[in-house]
Amino acid sequence: MSIKKTLLLPIFILTSITIARSQSVTGVWRGKINGTPTELKLVKSGDQLVGVAYYYQNKKKYKRYSIKGHFDPETNSVIWWDELLLNDISAKKTLQIGPDQYAQMTVADFNCPGSDDMFLDGNSSSRDNKQQQNGIVHLEKIDSPIFPDEWDYIINNYYVGTNNPQLIDSISQYGLVSKIPEETLPEPIISIPGQAGDVPPVIVISPQIPTYATQDKIEAKFSSRKNVLQTVIPIAAKTIELRFYDNAEVDGDSIAVFLNGKLLHKNIRLTDQPYTILIHADDLSADNELVMVAENLGSIPPNTSYMVAIVGDKRYEARLYANEQTSALIRIIQP
Repeated sequence: MSIKKTLLLPIFILTSITIARSQSVTGVWRGKINGTPTELKLVKSGDQLVGVAYYYQNKKKYKRYSIKGHFDPETNSVIWWDELLLNDISAKKTLQIGPDQYAQMTVADFNCPGSDDMFLDGNSSSRDNKQQQNGIVHLEKIDSPIFPDEWDYIINNYYVGTNNPQLIDSISQYGLVSKIPEETLPEPIISIPGQAGDVPPVIVISPQIPTYATQDKIEAKFSSRKNVLQTVIPIAAKTIELRFYDNAEVDGDSIAVFLNGKLLHKNIRLTDQPYTILIHADDLSADNELVMVAENLGSIPPNTSYMVAIVGDKRYEARLYANEQTSALIRIIQP
């Protein structure tokens, strides 16, 4: 290789990294959500997003949530939601698990009008209630955060090694890099029984046709329990195939599934074989609520299921939890 080419190679690599960094959704974003000053740290891992959101009045008064989400590079649509309240400095609360009236979900567009100008513009709603629309989202990508934390290490070194999915998952679960023991790194996802070689029964259900006309015990449980968001599935295909398994030891868990308030099916016993529901996108609205209600908790409470959603060539996975107080909510969004 000539001396000239040798000298130009580092410049080319540095330029490529700079361009990729400047046009990536990974980074620090600041602006307002529903009129509240917000600092958002997004890290892309495959099609998924993780990170944290700070809703603040000042450096000493803020709420910090862990967040999860999805990014579609074809449409530049970004979806994320507040998963877990990590800190509420003003109220000195931590680790709120369950219904949270302040937790939000956002659907936004990733806009790059210039090489140095990047924005997330969209709308926010309550995480656990799509009917509660919060307000406008406008965030701009910035270089330096107000709130330093463990995600700064990932973001600052994203293009030189920290974009490793296992490392990103470890930060999500265990926090600071220095505190991650090697033996606790997540294991690769193993195949689920029934996926290879088996043809599971497909139950085609249209939400336009109510399966049951009268109120029963299952519908009473659906009405009385709080819905807690477990995941969000973006829809960019004609159908969505949902497969439900028992998440752990098969112990007699059974569930009912509701879509937008209508009972689709009940007495679904969870096993190591998939129970499959096929839903047509034409039957869905822009924002839909699929709710898994625990009919019973089996011999090992709570009721847990493993859900796989097949949307076109994309696959989404989630572990769903339900008990006698809460039901598992999945929001199906057409960005």
